[in-house]
Amino acid sequence: MDDIILDMDQYLPLRDVVFHALRKAILTGKLKPGERLMEIHLAKQLGVSRTPVREAIHKLELEGLATMIPRRGAQVAQISEKGLKDVLELRRALDVFCAQIACERMTPEEEKELRETCKAFEEATGTKDTTVIAKADVAFHDVIINSTRNERLITTINNLAEQIYRYRFEYIKDDSQHSRLIEEHRRLVDAILNKDPEKAGKAAGIHIDNQEHSILSQINLED
Repeated sequence: MDDIILDMDQYLPLRDVVFHALRKAILTGKLKPGERLMEIHLAKQLGVSRTPVREAIHKLELEGLATMIPRRGAQVAQISEKGLKDVLELRRALDVFCAQIACERMTPEEEKELRETCKAFEEATGTKDTTVIAKADVAFHDVIINSTRNERLITTINNLAEQIYRYRFEYIKDDSQHSRLIEEHRRLVDAILNKDPEKAGKAAGIHIDNQEHSILSQINLED
């Protein structure tokens, strides 16, 4: 397991600092599905007592990122077919809706930002750094989401962001998908800039469908 670093600049109780560090490690794949979360080992690595680690693991359980195994203790939750489909089904509906609304509400400044973040994502794929690529992907989609100016919609998506990020990371770490991702982003940009909600919605839906199929294949859940 790679080193996990605490962000001690956060003005939070220690248990929450540990929780955020462990959650980030899971979402980015540093702690892998099925990997045991041993309190003593994690406490030693993080330089804290076992108590904040135990409390953090409990919070991870509540978020569905950790599970308790009888006689073995806690481990990183596996990525299940049901969990994947539930999250991406919701994300698909939200992304299609956002893309369609963006066609009507995106300002010239946001259109420029959309083109720039699309290009930045393409450049990020050249780094082969999954964290950098994922960050660029989030920035691209955030332009579309924020352009809706629907606060309830934006809040709903932000509340789902952590779960979405885990699946996004699984998809992006497969560099064989990068050229397809770039092409899908370009089609989405073209549809939005051409103010075509039907094409934009379709492009957004295909983007998520391909992500689901790819991840299912990666984790050997397809028959």
